Amino acid sequence: MELLTPTNWPNYELIDSGDFEKLERFGDRIVARPEPQAMWDKTLSNEEWKKMADAYFINAKSDKGSNLKNDGERGEWKLKPGLKEQWYIDYNYKEMNIRFRLGLTSFKHIGIFPEQASNWNYIYDSIKSINQSNTKVLNLFSYTGGASLAAKAAGADVTHLDSVKQVVTWARENMEASGLKDIRWIIDDAVKFVSREVRRGNQYNGIILDPPAFGRGPEGEMWKLEDCINDLLKNCNQILAPSKSFLILNIYSLGFSALIAENFAKTIFGIEQPNYGELFVSEREGRRLPLGVFARFRRP
Repeated sequence: MELLTPTNWPNYELIDSGDFEKLERFGDRIVARPEPQAMWDKTLSNEEWKKMADAYFINAKSDKGSNLKNDGERGEWKLKPGLKEQWYIDYNYKEMNIRFRLGLTSFKHIGIFPEQASNWNYIYDSIKSINQSNTKVLNLFSYTGGASLAAKAAGADVTHLDSVKQVVTWARENMEASGLKDIRWIIDDAVKFVSREVRRGNQYNGIILDPPAFGRGPEGEMWKLEDCINDLLKNCNQILAPSKSFLILNIYSLGFSALIAENFAKTIFGIEQPNYGELFVSEREGRRLPLGVFARFRRP
């Protein structure tokens, strides 16, 4: 089992975590927001957090200033005077130079999952290793498109799918900010789209999945990870090329083991020794904050 974390990224830092919160720096901005995995005590005091944070997320169901223990609830950001709600940061790896527009949302997210940086590198290297002119990549549950940008920067023909129009628009802005073009944008339910691709006989050299624990498609389709992921992956196996291909499965859901992701890779895709493990980021003081599990593999 592997433990993966972002490296050589001066634009991101986890400063501290604890009491179900995390304090992070993105570029020149420091934000404090909920984190259900951070069950331990903070290293820094609450006063130090408030002094450092440019923006502090307040859960709508909590008293202002109290600890935030419920991931997924709506809330609002308390900003320092004069602070803009949007800004940009860059990520660079080899010849990949991508840019993200960050913003403060009512669901505590800011438009990027920094622990995914290791997977962006893996996507880039996988596409370069395939070394063909028509490498096709499908990114499901794509959010604001970090994986899509990495694939496009490597030269792939990228299909980016998400069920929320606003985040697809956000991903398009990131593509343009990165100086990239020609990503295919689709607003659809992932299960339905992949089922149609099976019937059409389409295949991809790369498939990336980062599904939520719960969600809804654009027409109200219900997604529950434990109920839907097995069948979705079986269909993904039918549209993943048998050679010169790769797959990444991310799972961010409390209680899910990395062994589950490993078993999917083995039983559905027939991969005897997939890479699997946990994604994490390290604090200044060295503690490691777990942020999901993964399995990934390449077919030569």
